[in-house]
Order: sequence, then structure tokens, then C-alpha cells
Amino acid sequence: MKEENSLGGTMRARISRRGFMQTLTVAALGLPRGAYATAATDGQAEIKKDLSAAVQMQFMRPGQLEKALRDFPAVYVPFGLIEWHGRHLPLGNDAIKAHGILVKAAEQFGGVVYPPVYFHDGFPQASLVPVLTELFTRLKRMGARVILGVSGHNVQGQLDMINQAIAPVVADGTVAGLGLWEITLSRGEESNTDHAAKWETSNMMFLYPDLVDLSALGDGPLAPNMKPPDGIGGLDPRKYASLEVGRRNVALASQAIGRKTRELLESLPQDQRSFNRPGISPENWWMI
Repeated sequence: MKEENSLGGTMRARISRRGFMQTLTVAALGLPRGAYATAATDGQAEIKKDLSAAVQMQFMRPGQLEKALRDFPAVYVPFGLIEWHGRHLPLGNDAIKAHGILVKAAEQFGGVVYPPVYFHDGFPQASLVPVLTELFTRLKRMGARVILGVSGHNVQGQLDMINQAIAPVVADGTVAGLGLWEITLSRGEESNTDHAAKWETSNMMFLYPDLVDLSALGDGPLAPNMKPPDGIGGLDPRKYASLEVGRRNVALASQAIGRKTRELLESLPQDQRSFNRPGISPENWWMI
């Protein structure tokens, strides 16, 4: 935020000294540019539903990608699948839920978000894991120092798949990364998951309200435990889901993921915490 000229020289001087001290702190800790501001404002800003294109890799121009990685060299990779999520939610719920939460993490902490990956642990792992390892390797070569694979499909097989794929990429200690569910780090009374019930419906009501149609569930009782004809597991979304529940869940999950990403970056040797390419330009980089 720019300071208005009307604040006068005294305020500008105070801001200048504060900025100088922040710069010294970042340098002393070996943090990337912008990390101090992130630490100072953690969890303070209101979470809004709009998803910024400025942190989504597919929408970024080369200069924007380079700047983002120089400021905070982390890439978040959302995972999900096309799956039944009741008659009221989109089939791609898991991937777009994870993607939305990761966009919120990047908005608050820095880094960039890769487009959703819809391959999952139901595919032959002997074929899929090497492909994912190659994806993570290419992100590393691009200059990422932290790579997080975050699954909105909350089964253990997803974490096993992601962590198996990322293990050889982080083995040399020059990059950090791991696989998580979107609520692994925030799970509690105000942050949780289910299957197309209170939590997942609330997430969509916050992130993509136009994709939710509760009227499709009718007025009668729902079949329990994900059984047909409803295929819902958890509290009745007609009674318990809300935009505000979703907002709080997304806020807690995104902040926990952002903090973990920063922790992983700071765990690296100091000379490995920065974007390490000459730039994002044709002579240095072309594609993932």
C-alpha cells in the first residue's frame, strides 16, 4: 500500500526506518524478499472468495512468474479427481477445493499455484508416480525451492502417491516438499472435511457459490454413510453448510499451508532458499 503524501515527512521517515529494519531481519534470517511482510500480517487479512489470477501459473506472464518465484520460490500443486459429490456439488469438487485453498495460501504468503491435477491413486501407480516425479522435477528445474502437493481427495492413497513421487526430487536437500490433504495441518473444530456434506458444501458455497444447488437434494432424508441414492458422507449440508463455515475453513487451511511452506523454505540450507535460475526467458526456461 502506498503512503499518501499528506502524511508528511515524519511518517515517511518512520516508514523508512521500519522498512530498513525489516530488510535487515530478512537478510539475517536468510528469508526471501517479501517474507517479513508475510510474517507480520499472518492471518490478519480477511479472506475473500475471489481467486487472484496473479498467483495462478496458467494465467501468469513470464515476468510475473519470475517475480513471484524470486519473492517466494514455492509452487503448490493441487490434486483431485472427477467423482460423485452428491447431486448438489460439481464432480471436480476435490481438485477445485484444493486449488482454491492453495490460491488463498499463495495470496497471503507468496508462491504460485499449478493448475489442478486430476490423476489420482486409482490409476496404476507404477505408471503414474514416475509422471508425477517428472512434473515435480520440472518445477524444481524451473527454480522452485518448495513444492507442495495438496490433495482435496482425502484418502491415504493420495498422500502415498504424492510423497512417493516427490521423494527423489527432494533427496539432494536443495528443495523441500511433501504431500498433504488440504486440511492436514488445520484439522479441528473449525476446519475439517467430509464427502459432499457440511464441510465440502461450505467450501464450495464460499469459493464457487454458483456451482452449488442444494435444491437438487430435495426435502427428504438423505441416505447415510455415502450410500445411494445420495452418496453423501457427513452432516446434512442443507442444515449445516454455510458460506461462513466455508470461509473459516478455507482461511484456516490456507494459513496453515502457507506457514508450513515458509517453514519448509527456512529448513533448507541458506544458499538454497532463493530462486536459482538466471530468469524465466527462452534461453533459460521454456516449459513444464
